[in-house]
Amino acid sequence: MPTQPRPTLVVIGGPTASGKTRAAATLAKHYGTEVISADSRQFYHAMRIGTARPLESELLGVEHHFLGHLELAEMWSAGAFARAAEPVLQETLAAHGIAVLVGGSGLYIDALLKGLDPLPASNGQMREKLQERFKKKGLLPLLEELERLDPTTWSAIDRQNPHRVIRALEVCLSTGRPYSEQRTTPQDRTDVNIIRIALDLPRTALYERIHQRVDGMLAEGLVEEARSLLPHRTLNALHTVGYRELFDHFDGTLTLDEAIAIIKQHTRNYAKRQLTWLRRDATWQWLPPTEHAQHIAYVDAHR
Repeated sequence: MPTQPRPTLVVIGGPTASGKTRAAATLAKHYGTEVISADSRQFYHAMRIGTARPLESELLGVEHHFLGHLELAEMWSAGAFARAAEPVLQETLAAHGIAVLVGGSGLYIDALLKGLDPLPASNGQMREKLQERFKKKGLLPLLEELERLDPTTWSAIDRQNPHRVIRALEVCLSTGRPYSEQRTTPQDRTDVNIIRIALDLPRTALYERIHQRVDGMLAEGLVEEARSLLPHRTLNALHTVGYRELFDHFDGTLTLDEAIAIIKQHTRNYAKRQLTWLRRDATWQWLPPTEHAQHIAYVDAHR
């Protein structure tokens, strides 16, 4: 008997504002399947505008999983995401033979595609001390210590994300070894045929998209959304570009124009880190964001 072909998982990656949502929805619609979102901030229901969570009309009638399903106080790790996404992936593959995974959170994508590193369990006492330091003095001293203890992790980590910085420092301090030395390079899972597509556009065009997106968020009510979330500002979910800067504005330390300029700058910085993460893996096929026919042709050729 002929062997059954492996089901296919198409992964759409790219920097923020590069058009991932439209590309993923278009592919899923073409193949009659569903989309699994791996954007760790779009998980939160209350953070719609500031995370650019897509509107229903942008989903093209395609079923999307893991958009706006968490409350602000809930904390999800990459491992929690992978455990929740696995049965959804298996059901989608069983029904359609193909699924689409999309997002800009590299750690979450890798958790589903490769599994997680066997890092030490959380050291509650150490983490508490680090969180106390963060509350008193902010993120900069923790980043400086991480740069001293583990420059490799410091150069690649999302420096706007206290949760990740604290976790990396916790591992360094608890074990006496750099976090980066304890991370492996696990191989892709072999039960699915993985096809990676990264959205490629010139840096100037990407930055223009980022600026337009921020302006669009402001027009849609980002300032009002951030103000409504101000009482929850200490929650990890809200240590996010777009909200932190506006919280500083509400405190009186930034004018609104200054906050907007810094949001755009921090978003550009985040896009650079996303591109760095993508480029470390040569299995990504770089294609133009809006050439959806090319995306389909590439998937057809590699299924």
